[in-house]
Amino acid sequence: MELTNLIATGKSSKVYRCGDQAVKVFNPNVSKVDVLLEALNTARVEETGLALPGITQVTMIEGQWAIVMNYVEGETLASLMEKDPANMDKYINQMVDIQLKIQTKKSPLLNKLKDKLKNQILSLSEINDIVKYELLTRLDGMPTHDKVCHGDFEPRNIIVGADECYPLDWIHATQGNASADVARTYLLLALHDIDTANKYMDIFCEKTNTKKRYVQEWLPIVAAAQLTKNKPEEKELLTKWINVVEYE
Repeated sequence: MELTNLIATGKSSKVYRCGDQAVKVFNPNVSKVDVLLEALNTARVEETGLALPGITQVTMIEGQWAIVMNYVEGETLASLMEKDPANMDKYINQMVDIQLKIQTKKSPLLNKLKDKLKNQILSLSEINDIVKYELLTRLDGMPTHDKVCHGDFEPRNIIVGADECYPLDWIHATQGNASADVARTYLLLALHDIDTANKYMDIFCEKTNTKKRYVQEWLPIVAAAQLTKNKPEEKELLTKWINVVEYE
């Protein structure tokens, strides 16, 4: 398998096109557990009937773990937004529609979102025990649902094809409360552009007749979870969200 046609580079991997297949080669520091979890989550979500590049093989290439999947022709939603900012509303509406489609699905074998968030909060050394207790109490009181949640749903992880859109990168997929996943997407967008994040929140809440406050109640929790990524450039904003207790 010749890896000469590089088509994408991420924080933890590079993706190559090999004929009708895409090969995602992980960096050496990515653990086998994470690679296998991504493959397993993707296979489980694929069984729900959602359109996504199906996995055909998990292998090693020159000592590095790799996932081989069907190649999907298209462009990331992030790229379209960057090239055509005048149509931002259209792209955000498209993004919300994809997310809503994901949230209609159930996959009982996925890990539970609340369990993942709890473990992330408990692992934090940047916040004191009082704040952890407040976050865990808030998390425990949030409604428990079982919808498929992507966990890293943002424009860079969506391929827009000619007739279909394909969400990528399912390593963080869980089953849980859809509004928690929306709050995480809002946070990911806000870390880059708060105006886009606010527009996304408005469109989602309008389409679903959801009170904005219901989504915002998840923000301190998902901000704490994001803090575990240890990105210094995000710490100030994440700390701000963690310290917010009530929203107007």
